[in-house]
Amino acid sequence: MRLVSYKGNDRVARLGALSDQGVIDLQASVRSAGLTADVFASMVSFLTAGESALIEARKLLQTARQENIVSLANVHLLPPVPRPGKIVAVGLNYSDHSMESGATAPPKSPILFAKFPNSIAGPEDAIVIPIGDPQVDYEAELAVVIGRKGKAIPADRAYDYVGGYMPLNDVSAREWQFGDKQWVRGKSPDTFCPTGPYLTTRDEVPDPHALSIFARVNGATLQSSNTSKMIFHLPQLIGFISASITLEPGDIIATGTPEGVGVFRKPPIFLKPGDVVEIEIEKLGVLRNPVVAA
Repeated sequence: MRLVSYKGNDRVARLGALSDQGVIDLQASVRSAGLTADVFASMVSFLTAGESALIEARKLLQTARQENIVSLANVHLLPPVPRPGKIVAVGLNYSDHSMESGATAPPKSPILFAKFPNSIAGPEDAIVIPIGDPQVDYEAELAVVIGRKGKAIPADRAYDYVGGYMPLNDVSAREWQFGDKQWVRGKSPDTFCPTGPYLTTRDEVPDPHALSIFARVNGATLQSSNTSKMIFHLPQLIGFISASITLEPGDIIATGTPEGVGVFRKPPIFLKPGDVVEIEIEKLGVLRNPVVAA
């Protein structure tokens, strides 16, 4: 199932499911069936409700009334998780990217950093280059959205805590990232974490480590790889992170980027106003964002 957060003509944020006809307003569909609607108020409430909500949503996808289906042309898609509690990102998690960065050996354990929730943006939202243009770069990444609260999660149960997957662009201000000698400021400016266009539920992706992943700028492919090339796979990442950090529904794990980022190209390629960036992941859709100046 493909789930979206969106606003219609009334500008009210809603949770929907994509169908061939458009976006199904899940909350309105439940109301029309005489059932409780609270679990469909937002993506986080839906994820928190667990398997029962997913089962009900599948039924609604098949039985929704026409009055509860909105054309995609009449909605504004929001980030699938509009305000995650946490964005935990993984650095240097592809061996080829680790090598292009100058590392002499792959990391022995996951390298973690945070992107703050203010950095979240949705499909077609603008990536805003900060004043001073601190060398803004793109990074195509597979994002994992947590669907269940957990701490010290065993690797062999990690997928039980996954709600779904989506493309993510780990936009980075390289001048700040490298100049600060730590990554948070350069990774967390407003609009520097576009996500979407939708959340694909876990059951639709049998193997998240067998997906083609691409980044394109103005139609030119600059990253082309496969999630099979991750150094640390999802069970390892979820176990490592949750050993010290409680993961909650709606939290996002950005799992790292493959080779081909702009800063390590010769000559370097940085984003500029007027560019259009696309992040595409097999089975998960295309995330498209224009670039503008502050």
